[in-house]
Amino acid sequence: MKHLFLILAAVVVAYPFFFMVTSAFKDLLEATHTPPTLLPTKLHPENFVDAWNRAPWGRYFVNTILVSVVVTVLELATACLAAYAFARMRFPGKGILFTLFLATLMIPGEATLVPNYVLMSPSKAACLGLPCLGWFDTYQVQIVPFIASAFSIFLMRQFFLAIPNELSDAARIDGAGHLRFLWSIVLPLSVPALITAGLITFLGSWNAFQWPLIVTSKPDFRPVQVGLSAFRQEAGSSYHLLMAASTFVVAPIVLLFLVAQRYLVQGIARTGIRG
Repeated sequence: MKHLFLILAAVVVAYPFFFMVTSAFKDLLEATHTPPTLLPTKLHPENFVDAWNRAPWGRYFVNTILVSVVVTVLELATACLAAYAFARMRFPGKGILFTLFLATLMIPGEATLVPNYVLMSPSKAACLGLPCLGWFDTYQVQIVPFIASAFSIFLMRQFFLAIPNELSDAARIDGAGHLRFLWSIVLPLSVPALITAGLITFLGSWNAFQWPLIVTSKPDFRPVQVGLSAFRQEAGSSYHLLMAASTFVVAPIVLLFLVAQRYLVQGIARTGIRG
């Protein structure tokens, strides 16, 4: 019964992806047929070429990869440093500060949307007397607000706590400081946690839609999710082209997850976090 339930749950989860991919290979009439057919009667791979040529997808993908990689690297850097301080160092107020960090996890992202918008606004009137950066239609407006994450800090801290104290004692005897111990011993032992935090961050950045939609207005800086929304409005009733575009937008993330899923499970399991 357990395996039967898991199989049924897997079918329910996988069916939207299956429907998206199969619809991408159908023609317009078959893709909009009611009730929908399970498999296409004839494959139409030219749908992907047509969908690609109708929008600047190359630019969208370059923007998304650049922003996602930079956000992931910077967030991992801040998370490792902050997590090491919370896990391995002693300083006044550490417990209170860490509690405040965890409390920020309960703040919805929509609550910080307006303050971030005002801070990034190019209009002095919208700044309400505050120092504004004027970063609209730039890469940094999509990167800087997300280079620190309370969840990543918490995840890395839980992993760092599991590292034996004997290793830090031996490193201290050999004359290694905190940064040397972090770089040479802690991080090599924390590869599963690093991959887990990096994968979650990269996925969130790749799927970002609301914030880039607000702060960008040009295809030169827009990511794929905003580009897909714009393509949906342009494609209109071309349902088969929309499914083709959705397929090659989702495919890189699916491939990345298939490659890194083993490390993702190890990272979650070793930190003791359960969802």
